[in-house]
Amino acid sequence: MPGSEALLTFAIALFVLEVTPGPDMMLILARGIGQGRKTAFFTVIGMIFVAGAVQVGLLVLGLASLLQAYPPASIALRWTGAVYLIWLGLQMIRSSLSKTAPAMSLPGTTAWSAIREGTINSLTNPKSLLFMFVFLPQFVDPAAGPVWLQLLVLGSLQKIAGVFSLGSGALASGTVGQWLNRWPKLLIWQRRFTGLVMVALGLRLILFGNATGTPALQNRS
Repeated sequence: MPGSEALLTFAIALFVLEVTPGPDMMLILARGIGQGRKTAFFTVIGMIFVAGAVQVGLLVLGLASLLQAYPPASIALRWTGAVYLIWLGLQMIRSSLSKTAPAMSLPGTTAWSAIREGTINSLTNPKSLLFMFVFLPQFVDPAAGPVWLQLLVLGSLQKIAGVFSLGSGALASGTVGQWLNRWPKLLIWQRRFTGLVMVALGLRLILFGNATGTPALQNRS
C-alpha cells in the first residue's frame, strides 16, 4: 500500500473533491428538492453502488487507459449521458406545464428510474472520471504491493467518501423538499426546477465536459 504521506495527500484531495459541487451533487440536490428524500437516496445508490462498481472495476482492470488512448470513446460516452439528461429534464418540464394535471398528481420517479439516472450521471461525470482515472493512479506505488490492490483500495475509498457527501446532500435536500410540500402549488415549480437542473447538467456535459484531459480538472464545479 502507498505510504502514510501519500495516503494523507490523497485524503486531502478526496476531501476537496467531495466538498466541491459537481454534476452528481447538483443532481442529488435537484432530486431531493423536486422529488423527495427517497428519490434522492435511490439516485445516490445508482451513483455509488452501480456506477461506482463499474468505475472501480475499470480502474482495477486497467481499461481506463482506453478512454485516454481513444478520445472518441469518452466523447461518445459523454454525449450519450448529456442527451439522456436533457431528455429527462425536458420530460419533467413538459409534464409540469400540463394544464390538465393538478400539482399533486404529477408523475413521480420510480426507484429503478432514480438508480438508472444516478448511474448514467455518474458514469458521464467528468469530475469523478478525471479524479479516478487521471489523478488517483498517481498515488499508486508499484514497490508498495500489487498495483491492482492499491487501485481497488483507493477507488473504494473514493466511493465510500461519496456515500457520506452525496448521502448528506440527499438528506438535506429531501428535508427542504418535504418542507416545500406543505404548499401544493409549489410542487409544479419543484418539478420544473428539477427538470431545469437536469437540462443544465446535460448542456454542461456537452459544452464543458472533458473526461480525457487534465484541463477539465480546473472546471470541477
